[in-house]
Amino acid sequence: MERKVYLLLTDTGTLFTKTIKLFTKKPYNHASISLDRDLNDVYSFGRKKPRNPFIGGFVKENLQAGLFKEAKCAIYSCTISEDQFEKMIIRIKQIEEQKQRYKYNLLGLFAVAINKEFKRENAYFCSQFVATVLNDSCVIQIRKPLSLVTPHDLLDSSLFQLVYQGNLADYLKDNFEDEDIMYATVSKNRSFIRRMWSM
Repeated sequence: MERKVYLLLTDTGTLFTKTIKLFTKKPYNHASISLDRDLNDVYSFGRKKPRNPFIGGFVKENLQAGLFKEAKCAIYSCTISEDQFEKMIIRIKQIEEQKQRYKYNLLGLFAVAINKEFKRENAYFCSQFVATVLNDSCVIQIRKPLSLVTPHDLLDSSLFQLVYQGNLADYLKDNFEDEDIMYATVSKNRSFIRRMWSM
């Protein structure tokens, strides 16, 4: 059985991300991984408090609020095996259950800017976390040290296919409307079947 996971790259337009852009020269500078197309279960390392970029760690992201409300994004899908999917869930849950032990690797970001490998125990920045999960789940093999992986380095693998690019809010809205249409269609069909059986 095959599964799909999703790579979400975002630009929230904050001063912090604009500063990072000066070094990366890329449109998106935050990476997250999602286990579903609707982006209900999205994980990364980032801000724990929206207004403070220096207090961070493991987060399950709420894309409907905070900095993501005005974010631009690119969403990529990747088809993996059931075994890889299970490994990914286990790895994420391991970190989530011990999230108090993990820190945001802010110093590691500065090391990336000068292309200098810098290892910290139990500390990740966003793309380092995503790369670690993908690598540990045997989905892709990262060619460089994980502490130097940028969000766009994750796209070096041909496994990732672009699904959507634009405003994140529009993507979430369209998916929500699709679910409403599907629910209405199912409900209508059920009503029709009940009427047929009662005749």
